[in-house]
Amino acid sequence: MSTSSGSPESWISSFCSLLGHEYFAEVSEDFIEDDFNLTGLQSQVSLYKEALEMILDVDPEDDEDDEDEEDEDEEESGGDGMRGGQRGHARVHSDLSLIESSAEMLYGLIHQRFICSRAGMQQMSEKYELGHFGVCPRTNCSMARTLPVGLSDTPGMDTVKLFCPSCLDVYVPPNSRFQTVDGAFFGRTFGALFLMTFPEYDLSKAGAETLSNLPPRPAGDENMTVNGMYARNIAPGLGKGRIYQPKIYGFKVAEIARSGPRMQWLREKPDDITELDEARLYAQEQGDSEDEDEAMNLNTRTVTRKRPQGNARLRQAAKQAQNGSHTAAEGNGAESEL
Repeated sequence: MSTSSGSPESWISSFCSLLGHEYFAEVSEDFIEDDFNLTGLQSQVSLYKEALEMILDVDPEDDEDDEDEEDEDEEESGGDGMRGGQRGHARVHSDLSLIESSAEMLYGLIHQRFICSRAGMQQMSEKYELGHFGVCPRTNCSMARTLPVGLSDTPGMDTVKLFCPSCLDVYVPPNSRFQTVDGAFFGRTFGALFLMTFPEYDLSKAGAETLSNLPPRPAGDENMTVNGMYARNIAPGLGKGRIYQPKIYGFKVAEIARSGPRMQWLREKPDDITELDEARLYAQEQGDSEDEDEAMNLNTRTVTRKRPQGNARLRQAAKQAQNGSHTAAEGNGAESEL
């Protein structure tokens, strides 16, 4: 494959441009060439060296065995030479297929680590802003933008899922072409680390608003923080008015009914979001008690300083002597002689 400028397209670019690979970021070659970033991957991928050379577009070294086989093929005559050439091409095609499969596995595992780096986060943030990862299918999330995540860091366990920061839940991608992508290529760390890296993102902003460049919503209390996070980004798709309530002829279905709603408390959120600021509330409630504890500690240290001087063993022997113990009396006599 080649680009419009005529230069050949890299393996990484062609892999990310395949149908169903829209979630992937292009890993830089500098990141792949750093051996530290590939620690532990050699034992997880077969044909590791050949797969790495394919990803970096490095020409494989010629083996002497291949040259010897070519010489032997030239010595063969007629039909035997044709059959030998067909077997050679079949073997080469089989090897390339195995190397290609290993290269995809290796790139996916490298991609899992790359998107957690600073450069990878920046690429994924650009995709997130453009809505490349899609929106949440839940109606009450109002088309909040999602992030690709995996439910396991081990390849072959599950396919990629979409994490919605608005309702804090995961969903299957709506298009079937993404259901062949391994979730380990994104991992379990990326979603939460992304939100910690970019706390200024407005998670309540719908993907449609981003693409259509609608005017921003009124500020209000958007800059208020709770436990170091913006209040607007704490599960904006949950809480009162954002939980579906089944009704029959206008009457709510009771929870104890056979078809009633279950576990709605999992999607509840306090009306006053400041109730979640536990650190501030604890400091306010425990402020007086901490002062009292400090005063008690000071008193305790004062008492211990007035402790009578002397040998602890002698004091214990004297106490036993007062109780009339025979052993204590002997010990007391020996000590008195000393």
